Amino acid sequence: MRTSHIFCPLPVQRGFAAFALLLAPAAASPALAQTGAQGQADAIVLRPLSFFRVGDLDFGSIIASGSAGTVRLAPDGTRTRTGGATLVGNDGEPARFAGLGTPNRQVNISLGSNSIWITGPGQRMRVRDFEIGSTPTAILSTTPTRFTIASAQGNYNFPVGATLEVGANQAPGDYAGTFTITLNYL
Repeated sequence: MRTSHIFCPLPVQRGFAAFALLLAPAAASPALAQTGAQGQADAIVLRPLSFFRVGDLDFGSIIASGSAGTVRLAPDGTRTRTGGATLVGNDGEPARFAGLGTPNRQVNISLGSNSIWITGPGQRMRVRDFEIGSTPTAILSTTPTRFTIASAQGNYNFPVGATLEVGANQAPGDYAGTFTITLNYL
């Protein structure tokens, strides 16, 4: 089960650069041929008072059964389950965000909706209880939660976990949906 999301940050300036690496033999020889490889270099240049998505919320692989269950993905990446949901592997990841503000500046973080639906080949599943990995952790909602930027440089990052409701006899496949996080600098 994978979820992705959209967010509402200020525009982020991105700089992208691509480079080519050419390997050629030092001396021409019929037995040696020229080869080449390409790589990509990316950079994100932040403007003050902005934030961006680093990674998507991914509940990982789950096996459904004849009874409903839940999968909770904590902001630290820990997955737990209830009921008929069985966890497979260790592939779940919380969503991750980063940004640039100013030291000791307060910021309000809120959700566009307290729960969302993700869809796929079977019945849709609800995602709820979005939790921000802060000190202390907090459940996010449509009501803004206030935080203070603690770093001396004004940069910050935070993970977001949530709880997925898995239906009884949930059809196998990939499920996806979106959620909105709004961040307002005060």
